[in-house]
Amino acid sequence: MSALQSTGLDFLDAALGGGLQPGTLTVVRGATGVGKTQLGLCFLHAGQVQEGQPGIVLDLGSRGDSQQHAQYARRLFGWELRSGEVPLEAVWNGDFRRIDYLNPFGYIGQRVLRDELSEDQWRAWKLRLNENLRRVLGHCYYHFVHGVRRVLVDGIEPFSQARDSAQIELFEYILHQILRKPHDWVARDLFMGRWQEVREQVMAHAYDPAQVATVFLQTTPETDLHQLITAQTMEDDLTTNATTVILMGRLPAAERVERGLFVLKHRGAWCSDDIVRFRITANGLTQAE
Repeated sequence: MSALQSTGLDFLDAALGGGLQPGTLTVVRGATGVGKTQLGLCFLHAGQVQEGQPGIVLDLGSRGDSQQHAQYARRLFGWELRSGEVPLEAVWNGDFRRIDYLNPFGYIGQRVLRDELSEDQWRAWKLRLNENLRRVLGHCYYHFVHGVRRVLVDGIEPFSQARDSAQIELFEYILHQILRKPHDWVARDLFMGRWQEVREQVMAHAYDPAQVATVFLQTTPETDLHQLITAQTMEDDLTTNATTVILMGRLPAAERVERGLFVLKHRGAWCSDDIVRFRITANGLTQAE
């Protein structure tokens, strides 16, 4: 059995019985400002110790309010997130140059929910999705070949139903057609007509998708942790298919805002039934006394 992957937070690892299971999807749900992005970056950074490589950020945001990944990474870990295009022409050579952060669309100042777009805007956005899939495909393949085993997905607009979100549609493609697909089939999709030319290199640089864990950050309208715990999960919600669901929210307090997290689901493994109180400090997330 593969070793559990640390979240980078000792108190969360303890609540999960040691960490997250490789090859699975974890959904972290909570309101804006509750600490989701910091948790996600802790998970990515912990890969440096366990796999020899931090994970990568896929920022699917479009509206214009950056999640400040670079600022958090610099302040918490001294980690300078690098953005850019992966050099697919040199994917298998020894000159590996990490690209830690990818936003395939750029912040265009527009929400991408079906009920907020006209038919023409919706069709234009779907076209934009298709044009950028190859960028995401190449980005993931390049890093997995070189040992990256963690992915953080952020920047998703709040939605009522998953089918109304173009971003969720893209993520579901990424999950099933990239993250969980055998490495050689991912390479076939990427290199298409060049498959026979690159086949030997592909097979010589195999990776196991069952070792790649994904953390998906989902912003919710609920801010209170107890509201999140009792909220009804929609049938098409990502939480239905996730192995692990972590809830983060505010807790009632007389004098100051307090925060807590709760492991709602951790399929196939033990998890704590306790609400874990935590604080957001200048040094990141820490367990509250």
